[in-house]
Amino acid sequence: MAPGGAIINTASVNSDMPNPILLAYATTKGAIQNFTGGLAQMLAEKGVRVNAVAPGPIWTPLIPSTMPEDAVKNFGKQVPLKRAGRPAELATAYVMLADPLSSYTSGTTVAVTGGKHFI
Repeated sequence: MAPGGAIINTASVNSDMPNPILLAYATTKGAIQNFTGGLAQMLAEKGVRVNAVAPGPIWTPLIPSTMPEDAVKNFGKQVPLKRAGRPAELATAYVMLADPLSSYTSGTTVAVTGGKHFI
């Protein structure tokens, strides 16, 4: 990848606050977040930035197909905004991280969580 390039990974709020029901998912997302930080350090000298976006509850077709009806009905209500996000609401985070004007942002995770605290 050429200097000025940007790699953007997708983590999850589950990477720091694993849901026991989603343990395998949370484990892989935690690994992606850790990979992002290490890769950012490794590629910094080559001028390549590496960041991640960590979505909170986002409404996708997998939600109703993988959860019980009651869980679907309440999906997203646990965050301060009291609703699930839409995939389009993640777009600006990815665009910001891809923008060359974000040239001093590397090794970070941008949380898009509906107001849920994320470290």
